[in-house]
Amino acid sequence: MSPPATVLQEIKSHIQKRGRGYTAWYAGVASDARSRLFTDHRVDETHGEWIFRTLNSDAEARIVEEALLSLGCKGASGGGDASSNKVYAYLITATTVE
Repeated sequence: MSPPATVLQEIKSHIQKRGRGYTAWYAGVASDARSRLFTDHRVDETHGEWIFRTLNSDAEARIVEEALLSLGCKGASGGGDASSNKVYAYLITATTVE
């Protein structure tokens, strides 16, 4: 598991490589990022643009989430629970559910 600064940089790089601004992306925390992304948010696992990383704790995941939200990603802090040690981001499309 990577420290928050490393994870933040990885996610920022992923978003920047896609050529869209942060406001086109949604960020959040979850204990099961795959379920959150592909079931709850309906991100296309094969063709969608998404990323998630695992941190040591929910507190670390929330640090990264807050940083992404402050950069302009959609979403809201305070979700998840004490087991939410994963931070995720995905490109918002007409078929995703925020």
